[in-house]
Amino acid sequence: MAPNCPWLVAAFYRFAPLQNLDNLRAELQQLGGDQGLLGTVLLAAEGVNGTVCGSVEAVSALLDRLRLEAGFEALQEKRSWCDQPCFLRFKVRLKAEIVTMGHQGVDPTEQVGTYVPPEQWNDLIADPTTLVIDTRNSYEVGVGSFAGAVDPQTESFREFPAWAAEELRPLMQARGAKKLALFCTGGIRCEKATAHLLQQGFDQVHHLEGGILRYLETVPPEQSRWQGECFVFDRRVALNHQLEPGDHSLCHACGLPLTPQQCELPSYVKGVSCLHCIERFSDADRKRFAQRQQQLERGDIWRLERGDECPSIDEPTV
Repeated sequence: MAPNCPWLVAAFYRFAPLQNLDNLRAELQQLGGDQGLLGTVLLAAEGVNGTVCGSVEAVSALLDRLRLEAGFEALQEKRSWCDQPCFLRFKVRLKAEIVTMGHQGVDPTEQVGTYVPPEQWNDLIADPTTLVIDTRNSYEVGVGSFAGAVDPQTESFREFPAWAAEELRPLMQARGAKKLALFCTGGIRCEKATAHLLQQGFDQVHHLEGGILRYLETVPPEQSRWQGECFVFDRRVALNHQLEPGDHSLCHACGLPLTPQQCELPSYVKGVSCLHCIERFSDADRKRFAQRQQQLERGDIWRLERGDECPSIDEPTV
């Protein structure tokens, strides 16, 4: 996509030991506010994870500051563009993990799988001895994925270790797989997943460097093995192969993505319900959602209460 839109969106992460977190959080919060940035940056002892939008100069200022930290000199970002802000505010948060697996002992700063550049990914996943695994949540997989990839049917990344423990070895044996190829949106989840699998004794573990976003940026559509759109954790909802906003929208009751066809179903009421959540919430909930939607349409607010917020808007997960 040509950079003729005013808002640069940058998704980035890096696993490396990070110190002085309180001071760094305060400094980045001040910098982002001064530069007019929007989005979220997560800091933890294991590294940094963020998605922000703003002017080229503002985004560069943030990334340049992060690259001053030891071990973050090679921090890279995935870039896309949008014609309006895709976040509401700028937040820098301290977390126990920059992407939550919740499994003790997994340390991506010590060992991870083999990075596979996007240019080499097609050859790897075309190998019949390679088992391709989508490490994202099931609602993300439903928006798009690589042809033939395994969907672990997880609702959060916390569920991946249990799925791997119960299902992965039998699945590899059944399919005659010798190699594993993991991927996610921007690389952070599949990289951490490879660290876990190596710890559990798996070998020949690979992951897509830069994730789906780098693949879509690098591989021409006519050579692509990607099918559908790529769900992203901001107001654009999903991106097409040109890294432009796609056809999906978001249900602001449950936070799950919807196709245009799903928005035509009787279960869909804008801001109130959809096929995913029509049975999930009470009449009182839907009344409250309807009131909120009226406020949004009047332009009074564009925010989601904690109990109703969309998981895609709450935190970046690249």
